[in-house]
Amino acid sequence: MSSARLAIVVSEFNYDITRIMLEKALDHAKFIGAEVTVIYRVPGTFDSPYGVLEVIKLDYVDAVVVLGAVIQGETRHDEVVAHQAARKLLDLGVQYGKPVTLGVIGPGASRIQALERAEEYARRAVEAAVKLVKRKSLIEKTKYEGKTIIIE
Repeated sequence: MSSARLAIVVSEFNYDITRIMLEKALDHAKFIGAEVTVIYRVPGTFDSPYGVLEVIKLDYVDAVVVLGAVIQGETRHDEVVAHQAARKLLDLGVQYGKPVTLGVIGPGASRIQALERAEEYARRAVEAAVKLVKRKSLIEKTKYEGKTIIIE
Protein backbone atom coordinates (compact mmCIF):
# COMPACT_ATOMS: atom_id res chain seq x y z
CA MET A 1 0.00 0.00 0.00
CA SER A 2 1.23 3.53 -0.76
CA SER A 3 2.07 6.00 1.97
CA ALA A 4 -0.43 8.50 0.55
CA ARG A 5 -2.87 8.81 -2.31
CA LEU A 6 -2.39 12.17 -3.98
CA ALA A 7 -4.29 14.28 -6.43
CA ILE A 8 -2.27 16.81 -8.37
CA VAL A 9 -3.99 19.98 -9.56
CA VAL A 10 -1.75 21.61 -12.15
CA SER A 11 -2.08 24.88 -14.03
CA GLU A 12 -1.87 24.89 -17.81
CA PHE A 13 -0.79 28.53 -17.84
CA ASN A 14 3.00 28.88 -18.12
CA TYR A 15 3.00 25.32 -19.42
CA ASP A 16 6.73 25.32 -20.10
CA ILE A 17 7.22 25.55 -16.33
CA THR A 18 4.25 23.56 -15.04
CA ARG A 19 5.05 20.63 -17.35
CA ILE A 20 8.44 20.32 -15.65
CA MET A 21 6.76 20.64 -12.26
CA LEU A 22 4.26 17.89 -13.03
CA GLU A 23 6.95 15.52 -14.30
CA LYS A 24 9.07 16.12 -11.18
CA ALA A 25 6.06 15.71 -8.87
CA LEU A 26 5.13 12.39 -10.48
CA ASP A 27 8.72 11.12 -10.32
CA HIS A 28 9.14 12.18 -6.71
CA ALA A 29 5.80 10.73 -5.61
CA LYS A 30 6.83 7.39 -7.08
CA PHE A 31 10.28 7.65 -5.46
CA ILE A 32 8.83 8.18 -1.97
CA GLY A 33 6.09 5.58 -2.35
CA ALA A 34 3.07 7.81 -2.84
CA GLU A 35 0.38 7.02 -5.38
CA VAL A 36 -0.94 9.72 -7.69
CA THR A 37 -4.59 8.84 -8.22
CA VAL A 38 -5.73 11.97 -10.08
CA ILE A 39 -4.16 14.65 -12.25
CA TYR A 40 -6.57 17.55 -12.66
CA ARG A 41 -5.56 20.30 -15.09
CA VAL A 42 -6.89 23.82 -14.61
CA PRO A 43 -6.42 26.79 -16.95
CA GLY A 44 -4.41 28.85 -14.45
CA THR A 45 -3.32 29.06 -10.83
CA PHE A 46 -6.28 31.31 -10.05
CA ASP A 47 -8.53 28.39 -11.10
CA SER A 48 -6.76 25.83 -8.91
CA PRO A 49 -9.18 26.14 -5.95
CA TYR A 50 -11.96 24.89 -8.23
CA GLY A 51 -9.86 21.88 -9.22
CA VAL A 52 -9.04 21.18 -5.58
CA LEU A 53 -12.73 21.36 -4.68
CA GLU A 54 -13.47 18.71 -7.31
CA VAL A 55 -10.82 16.22 -6.17
CA ILE A 56 -10.57 16.78 -2.40
CA LYS A 57 -13.95 15.11 -1.84
CA LEU A 58 -12.87 11.84 -3.47
CA ASP A 59 -12.40 8.96 -1.04
CA TYR A 60 -9.30 7.80 -2.94
CA VAL A 61 -7.51 11.12 -2.37
CA ASP A 62 -5.69 11.70 0.92
CA ALA A 63 -4.09 15.04 -0.03
CA VAL A 64 -3.91 17.47 -2.92
CA VAL A 65 -0.73 18.93 -4.41
CA VAL A 66 -1.21 22.18 -6.31
CA LEU A 67 1.34 23.13 -8.97
CA GLY A 68 1.53 26.44 -10.79
CA ALA A 69 3.71 29.36 -11.78
CA VAL A 70 2.59 32.96 -11.37
CA ILE A 71 5.06 35.08 -13.32
CA GLN A 72 5.54 38.77 -12.56
CA GLY A 73 4.25 41.10 -15.24
CA GLU A 74 4.08 44.85 -15.65
CA THR A 75 1.21 45.19 -13.15
CA ARG A 76 0.52 43.64 -9.74
CA HIS A 77 -1.85 41.07 -11.26
CA ASP A 78 0.51 38.26 -10.22
CA GLU A 79 0.12 39.25 -6.57
CA VAL A 80 -3.67 39.19 -6.75
CA VAL A 81 -3.70 35.79 -8.44
CA ALA A 82 -1.20 34.14 -6.09
CA HIS A 83 -2.58 35.59 -2.85
CA GLN A 84 -6.21 34.84 -3.61
CA ALA A 85 -5.50 31.30 -4.79
CA ALA A 86 -3.28 30.52 -1.80
CA ARG A 87 -5.89 31.77 0.68
CA LYS A 88 -8.67 29.71 -0.86
CA LEU A 89 -6.48 26.60 -1.12
CA LEU A 90 -5.72 26.80 2.59
CA ASP A 91 -9.41 27.26 3.35
CA LEU A 92 -10.34 24.16 1.32
CA GLY A 93 -7.79 21.99 3.10
CA VAL A 94 -9.09 23.07 6.50
CA GLN A 95 -12.73 22.75 5.44
CA TYR A 96 -12.31 19.18 4.16
CA GLY A 97 -9.70 18.03 6.69
CA LYS A 98 -7.24 17.01 4.01
CA PRO A 99 -3.84 18.55 3.27
CA VAL A 100 -3.57 20.88 0.29
CA THR A 101 0.04 21.76 -0.43
CA LEU A 102 1.21 24.78 -2.35
CA GLY A 103 3.70 24.10 -5.11
CA VAL A 104 3.10 27.48 -6.70
CA ILE A 105 5.99 29.69 -7.75
CA GLY A 106 5.35 33.41 -7.35
CA PRO A 107 4.23 36.06 -7.09
CA GLY A 108 7.16 38.20 -8.09
CA ALA A 109 9.08 35.52 -9.96
CA SER A 110 10.56 36.04 -13.40
CA ARG A 111 10.26 33.28 -15.98
CA ILE A 112 13.95 32.41 -15.45
CA GLN A 113 13.49 32.23 -11.66
CA ALA A 114 10.42 30.05 -12.10
CA LEU A 115 12.28 27.63 -14.37
CA GLU A 116 15.12 27.44 -11.84
CA ARG A 117 12.68 26.67 -9.00
CA ALA A 118 10.25 24.35 -10.80
CA GLU A 119 11.68 21.01 -9.69
CA GLU A 120 12.27 22.09 -6.09
CA TYR A 121 8.76 23.51 -5.60
CA ALA A 122 7.17 20.38 -7.06
CA ARG A 123 9.27 18.04 -4.92
CA ARG A 124 8.62 20.00 -1.73
CA ALA A 125 4.86 20.11 -2.34
CA VAL A 126 4.73 16.32 -2.79
CA GLU A 127 6.87 15.74 0.31
CA ALA A 128 4.71 18.07 2.41
CA ALA A 129 1.53 16.29 1.29
CA VAL A 130 2.92 12.86 2.20
CA LYS A 131 4.22 14.07 5.58
CA LEU A 132 0.88 15.64 6.46
CA VAL A 133 -1.04 12.50 5.47
CA LYS A 134 1.23 10.37 7.65
CA ARG A 135 0.91 12.76 10.59
CA LYS A 136 -2.86 12.89 10.25
CA SER A 137 -2.94 9.10 10.34
CA LEU A 138 -0.69 9.02 13.40
CA ILE A 139 -2.73 11.52 15.39
CA GLU A 140 -5.94 9.69 14.57
CA LYS A 141 -4.45 6.42 15.89
CA THR A 142 -2.76 7.87 18.97
CA LYS A 143 -4.32 7.38 22.36
CA TYR A 144 -3.59 10.02 24.98
CA GLU A 145 -2.03 8.48 28.08
CA GLY A 146 -1.12 11.55 30.14
CA LYS A 147 2.10 12.41 28.29
CA THR A 148 2.77 14.98 25.61
CA ILE A 149 2.22 13.53 22.18
CA ILE A 150 4.71 14.59 19.51
CA ILE A 151 3.71 13.85 15.94
CA GLU A 152 6.62 14.01 13.47
